[in-house]
Amino acid sequence: MSRKGSPANKRIILYVVIGILAVSVVAVTAFGRGPAAKTPEELAREQREQTIAANKARFCGESPANSNAYITEHVLPSDCELPLGIAVDSDRVWYLSTKQGTLGSYSLATSKFEEFAIPSWPARSNPDPGVFSMTWATRIDSDGNIWFTDDRQNLLWKFDKGTGEFASFKSPASGPISFDFDSEGNIYLVGVRSNSLYFGNVAEMNPGTLDGFTEIKLPLDAFSDIEFGVVSGSLAVDREREVVWTSVLAFDQKGQIYRYDVEANEVSVYDLPEDLKSPVGTAVDGEGNLWVTDHATNIFFMLNPETGDITRYSTSVLSARVLGATPSDGAYTLPYWIQTDADGNLWFNQHVGNKINRFDPSTQTMTEYWIPTQNAKWANCAEGADECGLSNTLQMSVGPSGQVWFTEWTENKIGNVSNAQVPLSVSAPEEITVSRGDSAEIKVDLASESALDVSMVSAGTFTSTGTLGSSTGIFSQQSVSVDAGGSRQVSYVFTPDPDLAPGQYVLMLGADQGDFAVFKAVRVNVV
Repeated sequence: MSRKGSPANKRIILYVVIGILAVSVVAVTAFGRGPAAKTPEELAREQREQTIAANKARFCGESPANSNAYITEHVLPSDCELPLGIAVDSDRVWYLSTKQGTLGSYSLATSKFEEFAIPSWPARSNPDPGVFSMTWATRIDSDGNIWFTDDRQNLLWKFDKGTGEFASFKSPASGPISFDFDSEGNIYLVGVRSNSLYFGNVAEMNPGTLDGFTEIKLPLDAFSDIEFGVVSGSLAVDREREVVWTSVLAFDQKGQIYRYDVEANEVSVYDLPEDLKSPVGTAVDGEGNLWVTDHATNIFFMLNPETGDITRYSTSVLSARVLGATPSDGAYTLPYWIQTDADGNLWFNQHVGNKINRFDPSTQTMTEYWIPTQNAKWANCAEGADECGLSNTLQMSVGPSGQVWFTEWTENKIGNVSNAQVPLSVSAPEEITVSRGDSAEIKVDLASESALDVSMVSAGTFTSTGTLGSSTGIFSQQSVSVDAGGSRQVSYVFTPDPDLAPGQYVLMLGADQGDFAVFKAVRVNVV
């Protein structure tokens, strides 16, 4: 990521965060009676010790639980766990340590931790924190068993809560990254380094083997001219309609969506617009629409399977708090993984934006929750910045009762959205039409249950970073105070650039309190 919005911002690696410090050792040769020159073995050992020390500072997290009114953090019981995969059941949060190789649980009733050592985890014996196995996906089956992926060993693991025993199955997908269960408890699986969909008949799966798995080929003709870097994103199973969705991408080059009809045994292909090149997170809503996060921009979108139409939305623009300075137009938030809750809300994490988002499709409103931990070692911070950095929130999960939990990979923490109901609501017209070069006034209404001081904010789908590009938008007031139980109305004047392509865009208009921000989506028809 780059403070100045350089291409480095977009080259954040899709599945393994790269940033291990390179440490150089300078050997000084002494003359006369000075100390003897170090041997190659001594130099190598010294370099390794310095690398381990640098990686410990970078990966192991030393900050306390930095909670606010809406996000509660919990420091893990063991040092330097690098937690990633996470899942929530009715009474516990389950998480995976990519370094120590433990399956941990956090009791929602007692707030106590318990950890179970995974039988085989080579990274555990290596003292370098920069050596780990990415466990991107964690799921709980209908019997309460915990399943999770293991990238380094190319395995799919199962933990039986009743017996406390682990079993491992070879993954037919190289670098397993995402899986889900169908209505009968069987598994669909994709791997980051494989471009096929795999079906696993659980009744036929045997530990240590590939038994029970069947490959479902995906038509990859659209990627034929791309030499390397074609990877799988994630998958989502629509159990009601017997459909499996999955994404494939060449990061920041091209993306496609695939729909597998189980009964017909057919794969349909959905082409994406050229600027949506990195579809990663996938989730299905109650109407059968697919929701996708684009992990190279600020955009998340809905795909209508009947028409193939795409409706885009944007997160807020990248906060200056992340960089310690006002970001340029090339700075991205990178929405990552996405899930639905029982009420139909969509939840996703912003990898670089350092927030958790909730989007309600029924009201077209979005709430963003600021994660209070920031590690400056993972951001290109402005010189002298008082506040800067990321929590490295790489994965999240929504529980059966709507509990939203996430892992902070380099901070040795898990966290949750502890109060999803913020006191502020924002409303605005659902849709407006404006001619290029003309202006449209949009009335934005704020209502609050408690006294609040907020800043008015906007974003939109006019650019991939949420900015308005060459169009303009101006609030009648930038800073607004709302009394407890009171309301305020603010005008927003939007002027599309005369050269803006005609079509439908979406404006996100809202207010930012600091710990949270609330937006209303407004469809803008530019003619």
